[in-house]
Amino acid sequence: MWIALTILAAFMQSWRNAFQSELSQQVKVSGVTLARFIWAGPIAALYLFSLYQFQPSDIPSFSHQFYAFVIGASLMQILATGLMVKLFQLKNFAVGAGFAKSEALVAAILGVVFFGTSLSLLGWVGVIVGAVAVMLLSTQKGVRRLSLNTVVLGIGSGVAFAFTSLWVREASLLLMVDSAVSIPFTHRAAWVLLSVISLQTLILVTYLGIKDRLTLHALWQRPRLTILISICSCIASIGWFSAMSLQEVPYVKTLGQIEVFFTMLISVFWLKQKVKINEVLGLVLIAVAAILVMWT
Repeated sequence: MWIALTILAAFMQSWRNAFQSELSQQVKVSGVTLARFIWAGPIAALYLFSLYQFQPSDIPSFSHQFYAFVIGASLMQILATGLMVKLFQLKNFAVGAGFAKSEALVAAILGVVFFGTSLSLLGWVGVIVGAVAVMLLSTQKGVRRLSLNTVVLGIGSGVAFAFTSLWVREASLLLMVDSAVSIPFTHRAAWVLLSVISLQTLILVTYLGIKDRLTLHALWQRPRLTILISICSCIASIGWFSAMSLQEVPYVKTLGQIEVFFTMLISVFWLKQKVKINEVLGLVLIAVAAILVMWT
């Protein structure tokens, strides 16, 4: 189940990134970041309502620690998305998305050090192979051609995404621990998703409403891209949040690196960007990493 959910999430996220890359040429970073959340809230609420209709369950109890994880994840995801959009503006789409995928290795290290994550030796091999593959794909023109700014933004985005994923998983697990009855993982993930998206939307709309109403107007003038980004983002988040409720974050995110494969296809056939033949090695390594974590 976690494998299927991760593949769905990776596929939808690759499209969300593509649409964000296009919108980033027309709208400021803060506006592109908001596009990810602004219509995702109602979709997440409808998804949660549908889950309770098809599989009735109790409403979980929400502790102070749960809200702390939700707030932390919300802020980190806003930061990570903003940094990634900035990457899209500096380099091409594939490079920006590739650097953001450093999240898997960072999540493995942070998870072991701070969150008690347990990885097998084979799992570590898979995570490291995946990280090497992403680096090969992201530096296809040579490491020396990359600016320090690009590297810093890419690593920063990966770290922020890693904290987001780890805190999302912790929040979901808390709903299971703090509840007197067992709550399905789908319901737990949906509650976390709705909480995170609602807070993110409130923060960004309030900020832009006070500081930059022109950016809100720019989004309003581009409803197609804004809605597409929100829909893809929400479906991807449903996949990510649900998968991370079942499995350790490093495994989910390493398998999720198959998003780079989808990204390459979108870059070539939709964004009309060139992809070099030496990227085949990186894609093969990603496939190896995915097989290792699934085998584990």
